[in-house]
Amino acid sequence: MSSSAPTSTMLPPLSLSILGIEPLDEFIGEIANFVHHIISTRPMHLGGQVELEAKIGVLRERVSGQRINLPVLVETVMSPEYQELRFESNMSSMQHKHFNTLLNNLMTASLQPDYKHTPLKYTHQYLVDSFYPVDNPRERERIRVTRDEKTGAVLECMKKVRLGDLNIFSPKRAADWRVSVSLEIPVSHPIGSPTHTRRKDRLSYAHEEFVVDLTQVTASSGPNAPPEILHELEVEVARPDLLLATAAKRGDPKVSEHERSAFDELIRAFVNNARILVRNADEGWHQ
Repeated sequence: MSSSAPTSTMLPPLSLSILGIEPLDEFIGEIANFVHHIISTRPMHLGGQVELEAKIGVLRERVSGQRINLPVLVETVMSPEYQELRFESNMSSMQHKHFNTLLNNLMTASLQPDYKHTPLKYTHQYLVDSFYPVDNPRERERIRVTRDEKTGAVLECMKKVRLGDLNIFSPKRAADWRVSVSLEIPVSHPIGSPTHTRRKDRLSYAHEEFVVDLTQVTASSGPNAPPEILHELEVEVARPDLLLATAAKRGDPKVSEHERSAFDELIRAFVNNARILVRNADEGWHQ
C-alpha cells in the first residue's frame, strides 16, 4: 500500500496577484485623486501657495454633537457631499500631553547614534495671530497677521482660502482626521484694529517632507471675553513647491516612472503619517 508524500506546512513565496501585480490601494488612491483634483482646478488668478494638511480630531453629527457611528469596520473616506457632520479638531489637555510625550520621546530616540531612520528636527515657537476683516464683507476669509510673540516681528501677513476638505472616519480608533487643501495668499498689512487674536504655543517636529505641529491655542474674541484654550495636532507637507511639481507630472508618459509616481508616493507617506498619529491617539479624546 503506497503512502502519499507529507504535505509541507511551509508557505511558499506568493505572487502579488494572479496577474502578477499589486492592486492599487483604493484608500490612498482616493485621497491622492482628491488632492490632485483640488490642486489642478484651483483658482490660478488668486496666486498664493498651496497648503496640504491633515488634522487629527473627531467627526460629530451636526445635530446631536455625538461622534458619528457608521456601519463600517475600518477607516473610511467620507463623501465630500455628505454634510450631516462637523469636524472638531480640539483635543483634551491630557491628549495633548500624551502626544507631546510620544513625539518628544521619538525626537530623543532619533538623535541617538544607533537610530536607523531619518532623524527629526524640532522647533518651539510662541506666535500671536491677529485677524482683520477684508474689504469685501461678503468674503468669509479674514486677513491673518502672525507675529513672533517675543520680538513682535511680523512673520506672515496672508489670507487663507479653503479649497476643499476630505473627512476620514476611523471606527476602531479614538480619533478621526481631515485632509484640507488651502491657498495661502500674501497680502499687505491691513489698516485698523483686529477683530480677534489668538496665541499659539507650537511644537513642530520636522521629518523628511512633513511637519507635525502640536499646538496649544489661546483664543480671544474680545477684550472682555474669557480666553478659550484649544489643543490641535496636524501634519503638513513641508514643501508646497514639491507638491505642485509632483502633481504636474503625475501619470505623464513623457517622464520617468519615478517622476510620474512621485505624487502618489508623497501622498502615501502623508496619509501614513496621519494614520500613525490617529492609531497612537490615547483614550479620553472626548473629554
